[in-house]
Amino acid sequence: MATTIRLTRRGGKKVPAWRIVVTDSRKPRDGRFIESLGHYDPKTDPSVIELNEEKAKEWLSKGAQPSATVKKLLKIKGIV
Repeated sequence: MATTIRLTRRGGKKVPAWRIVVTDSRKPRDGRFIESLGHYDPKTDPSVIELNEEKAKEWLSKGAQPSATVKKLLKIKGIV
């Protein structure tokens, strides 16, 4: 099973809030996920990024591939 760390959308219409999750790469964007690692809210100034760093490092060591956007967020937090 190829695991991916990516964003899943939460929030209302025109009010996006994103959850950072570990999921099977074949699942749909907002489908079932394995584990939630945190959340990202781009609408606030500055943007809020809350992330469980220990779990993220654990999943990266297991071979989970982050999406491009999540990779940027991990760089901001100093994990990658």
